[in-house]
Amino acid sequence: MAKKSRKPSAPLTFDLPESLISRIETCRRGHGFKTASEVVRVAIAGYDFDGCKPSRDPHRQISVRITSDQRTMLKRYARQKDASIGELLRLAIEFLPASSGKKKR
Repeated sequence: MAKKSRKPSAPLTFDLPESLISRIETCRRGHGFKTASEVVRVAIAGYDFDGCKPSRDPHRQISVRITSDQRTMLKRYARQKDASIGELLRLAIEFLPASSGKKKR
Protein backbone atom coordinates (compact mmCIF):
# COMPACT_ATOMS: atom_id res chain seq x y z
CA MET A 1 0.00 0.00 0.00
CA ALA A 2 1.35 3.41 -0.95
CA LYS A 3 2.22 5.75 1.87
CA LYS A 4 0.13 8.95 1.96
CA SER A 5 2.22 12.07 1.78
CA ARG A 6 1.18 15.46 3.08
CA LYS A 7 4.38 17.11 1.91
CA PRO A 8 4.17 18.71 -1.56
CA SER A 9 6.28 17.01 -4.20
CA ALA A 10 8.04 18.44 -7.22
CA PRO A 11 6.29 21.28 -9.09
CA LEU A 12 3.48 20.35 -11.49
CA THR A 13 3.29 22.61 -14.53
CA PHE A 14 0.11 22.90 -16.63
CA ASP A 15 -1.73 25.43 -18.76
CA LEU A 16 -4.72 27.32 -17.43
CA PRO A 17 -6.79 30.07 -18.97
CA GLU A 18 -6.16 33.52 -17.48
CA SER A 19 -9.65 33.44 -15.95
CA LEU A 20 -8.76 30.42 -13.78
CA ILE A 21 -5.43 31.93 -12.78
CA SER A 22 -7.36 35.00 -11.68
CA ARG A 23 -9.78 32.74 -9.77
CA ILE A 24 -6.88 31.09 -7.97
CA GLU A 25 -5.62 34.51 -6.89
CA THR A 26 -9.11 35.56 -5.75
CA CYS A 27 -9.48 32.35 -3.72
CA ARG A 28 -5.97 32.74 -2.31
CA ARG A 29 -6.80 36.20 -0.96
CA GLY A 30 -10.33 35.22 0.10
CA HIS A 31 -9.19 32.20 2.09
CA GLY A 32 -6.01 33.79 3.39
CA PHE A 33 -3.70 31.29 1.71
CA LYS A 34 -0.08 32.27 1.15
CA THR A 35 0.42 30.56 -2.23
CA ALA A 36 -1.42 29.40 -5.32
CA SER A 37 -0.19 25.90 -4.48
CA GLU A 38 -2.26 25.93 -1.28
CA VAL A 39 -5.37 26.88 -3.26
CA VAL A 40 -4.80 24.05 -5.74
CA ARG A 41 -4.16 21.49 -2.97
CA VAL A 42 -7.41 22.47 -1.22
CA ALA A 43 -9.30 22.36 -4.53
CA ILE A 44 -7.97 18.86 -5.26
CA ALA A 45 -8.74 17.63 -1.74
CA GLY A 46 -12.32 18.87 -1.86
CA TYR A 47 -13.31 17.86 -5.40
CA ASP A 48 -15.34 14.74 -6.25
CA PHE A 49 -13.24 13.28 -9.07
CA ASP A 50 -15.20 9.99 -8.98
CA GLY A 51 -18.43 11.78 -9.86
CA CYS A 52 -17.04 14.31 -12.34
CA LYS A 53 -17.75 14.16 -16.04
CA PRO A 54 -15.31 16.43 -17.89
CA SER A 55 -16.93 18.00 -20.92
CA ARG A 56 -14.99 17.85 -24.13
CA ASP A 57 -15.91 19.24 -27.47
CA PRO A 58 -14.77 16.52 -29.86
CA HIS A 59 -12.40 17.75 -32.56
CA ARG A 60 -12.02 16.58 -36.14
CA GLN A 61 -9.68 17.75 -38.82
CA ILE A 62 -11.08 19.15 -42.03
CA SER A 63 -9.37 20.49 -45.12
CA VAL A 64 -10.58 23.64 -46.82
CA ARG A 65 -9.22 25.82 -49.58
CA ILE A 66 -8.59 29.49 -48.91
CA THR A 67 -6.96 32.15 -51.05
CA SER A 68 -3.28 32.87 -50.68
CA ASP A 69 -4.21 36.38 -49.47
CA GLN A 70 -6.37 34.88 -46.72
CA ARG A 71 -3.57 32.48 -45.71
CA THR A 72 -1.08 35.37 -45.53
CA MET A 73 -3.53 37.46 -43.50
CA LEU A 74 -4.18 34.59 -41.05
CA LYS A 75 -0.44 34.03 -40.57
CA ARG A 76 0.10 37.75 -39.94
CA TYR A 77 -2.72 37.95 -37.37
CA ALA A 78 -1.55 34.72 -35.71
CA ARG A 79 1.85 36.33 -35.11
CA GLN A 80 0.33 39.64 -33.98
CA LYS A 81 -2.18 38.02 -31.62
CA ASP A 82 0.19 35.28 -30.40
CA ALA A 83 -2.40 32.70 -31.45
CA SER A 84 -2.56 29.74 -33.75
CA ILE A 85 -4.24 29.89 -37.13
CA GLY A 86 -6.69 27.29 -35.84
CA GLU A 87 -7.69 29.53 -32.92
CA LEU A 88 -8.34 32.41 -35.32
CA LEU A 89 -10.38 30.18 -37.64
CA ARG A 90 -12.48 28.92 -34.73
CA LEU A 91 -13.21 32.51 -33.68
CA ALA A 92 -14.19 33.50 -37.22
CA ILE A 93 -16.45 30.45 -37.65
CA GLU A 94 -18.11 30.93 -34.24
CA PHE A 95 -18.83 34.57 -35.13
CA LEU A 96 -20.41 33.67 -38.50
CA PRO A 97 -24.24 33.76 -38.31
CA ALA A 98 -25.93 30.42 -38.98
CA SER A 99 -27.96 31.92 -41.80
CA SER A 100 -27.69 34.91 -44.09
CA GLY A 101 -30.98 36.37 -42.89
CA LYS A 102 -32.33 36.30 -46.45
CA LYS A 103 -35.57 34.41 -47.02
CA LYS A 104 -35.60 31.67 -49.63
CA ARG A 105 -38.28 31.84 -52.29
